[in-house]
Amino acid sequence: MNRRCTSLMLSLLIAAGFCAATPGPAFSSEIISITISDPVTPVIAEFIIREITQAEQSQAECLIMQLDTPGGLDLAMRDIVKKILSSEVPVIVYVAPSGARAASAGAIITLAAHIAAMSPGTNIGAAHPVSLGMGEPNKDMASKMENDSATYAESIAEKRKRNKSWAVKAVRESISASETEALKEHVIDLVASDIKALLAAIDGREIQTPSGLRRLATKDVQVIERKMGMREYVLKSLADPTIAYILLLIGLAGLYFEFSTPGAILPGTLGGISLILAFYSLQTLSANYAGLLLILLGLILFIAEIKITSYGLLSIGGIIAVVLGSLMLFDSSEPYLRISWPVIISSALFMWAFFVCVVGLVVKAQRRKPQSGLEGLIGMTCEVCADINLQGKVFVHGEYWNARSSTLIKKGEQARITAVNGMELTVEQLTTKK
Repeated sequence: MNRRCTSLMLSLLIAAGFCAATPGPAFSSEIISITISDPVTPVIAEFIIREITQAEQSQAECLIMQLDTPGGLDLAMRDIVKKILSSEVPVIVYVAPSGARAASAGAIITLAAHIAAMSPGTNIGAAHPVSLGMGEPNKDMASKMENDSATYAESIAEKRKRNKSWAVKAVRESISASETEALKEHVIDLVASDIKALLAAIDGREIQTPSGLRRLATKDVQVIERKMGMREYVLKSLADPTIAYILLLIGLAGLYFEFSTPGAILPGTLGGISLILAFYSLQTLSANYAGLLLILLGLILFIAEIKITSYGLLSIGGIIAVVLGSLMLFDSSEPYLRISWPVIISSALFMWAFFVCVVGLVVKAQRRKPQSGLEGLIGMTCEVCADINLQGKVFVHGEYWNARSSTLIKKGEQARITAVNGMELTVEQLTTKK
């Protein structure tokens, strides 16, 4: 019995020693780095969320997001923030390089980071919400948007133990701060001149993650830079208001050209593809569909100018409709969410030139008298080679034809073809050959 107890005790001690010697979850000696230098859109959010997920799966030491953004869409920003707050891998948001900014949505993302850092010569703030695609909101709606955004920013700052008062002012009063002011106001954790200095500064820091405290070991760790794939790069480009606008115009012009000249195939194919891509962009950017309807009205007025004599009034109305629709399509106070005036004016003039000139030429070509076949003979001059006394023979296009005339036309005289009836021509006397 004593031997059994002794053996059991030894087994337990060995097992305890083995468990004590077994290391905890091992994290790979690598740091993931991504660069965001665009407005925050669903495509950017998808890229950031994917990289954080992959960093968790590979058990990376941390993920560094180098940020330079003028802001972006609220829903995309909230998706990013939710992923950062639930991430098992520490996310460091680094506003860089010098001259960069974390404005609007970028400021909220920075506040949500496990570690927030800025490079010298950068700024953060101006997070007041603005509407997009709905025009200027009324007072009640604007107040609701502001209160919601302010409370959201305050809760994030509180969770990360950062300056709640500053976060609320950034939303309500659109205040902004330089890197030194942000550090002094406890909006960020540190200022670093570059990635190397940032890694040296955060080495050994303890970070609270959903699974518990995590001590960073960033000294002499390999930094792996991840970039967007081709799919994300293309979708990011489509989220540009100017590109979406141009795709919309190309799509409308291509489809009209295909419907007006069936069988052309290429205009319809390009127009269909462009229109689908444009609708994707419009949905991503929350476009104002009143602006889209005005652009469609302008298209209709340009087409009507070809069919109706309006002395240019329809064209002028079409240009006005396209310009106003273009201005309303992306109605935002943010420059990066608007279409520039040169693009609007040049596009309106191009549409006018296309429909009035190019499509006008197509219509004229369709109305032109046939130049070949039996119908092409009507109006041509022929030589009478046998007297036509009700019936006779004429020579035209190197061929002899049976001819009919209500008057006598003698051999050698010239006649004009007025109709084609099967294999017989109806002619009338033109001149007498001398």
